[in-house]
Amino acid sequence: MVADRRPHDAAEGPEETPPATPRDAGEDGLRAIGVAIPIPDPYGARLQAKRASFGDPMAHAIPTHITLLPPTEVHESALGAVEEHLREIARTEEPFPIKLRGSGTFRPVSPVVFVALAEGIGGCERIQARVLTGPLARPLPFPYHPHVTIAHHLPDDVMDRAFKELAGYSADFDVWGFSLYEHGLDGVWRPQRDFVFPDPGPRSRADRPAS
Repeated sequence: MVADRRPHDAAEGPEETPPATPRDAGEDGLRAIGVAIPIPDPYGARLQAKRASFGDPMAHAIPTHITLLPPTEVHESALGAVEEHLREIARTEEPFPIKLRGSGTFRPVSPVVFVALAEGIGGCERIQARVLTGPLARPLPFPYHPHVTIAHHLPDDVMDRAFKELAGYSADFDVWGFSLYEHGLDGVWRPQRDFVFPDPGPRSRADRPAS
């Protein structure tokens, strides 16, 4: 069983729209999950701290990430199939570079300010399309747009400040894989499993998958 979690906000990412009261899997067997590419430290920790500095109450409940699967409910009996599905995707992928450059926003459509990808969009799109197949097949109410949220549902003046302060942001790293997250009873999204790409060994930039 796969179900959306508040699809009208789904563009904000797999953990941007947790339910007000997280489900207890013991009650109905449903688990709230998401899949994302973690932003490695020191970049991830610094962006999370930056998000907290804007007063975003979700800053410490959401690890810095690029969404692959937005908040989705699955029955706990399906988790084994989900993990095998993700394992098979990771097994046939390779690391690829990501360059984060500057800020962007989904306003006025959605109250989000984010750090933008200047490189790596194609790699994220390819993996996201594969994740949303098999046991995680589901329609999305928005076009996929990989990004790193840094402010969400905050006053306009704070959103403006976040946009300006991150306008010159820059970070480069290679994607090593992705993680399966679960929404805890305390409202925090935590990684449950990492799915690591095989190491292709020394290769030229030209040999890497297009992104």
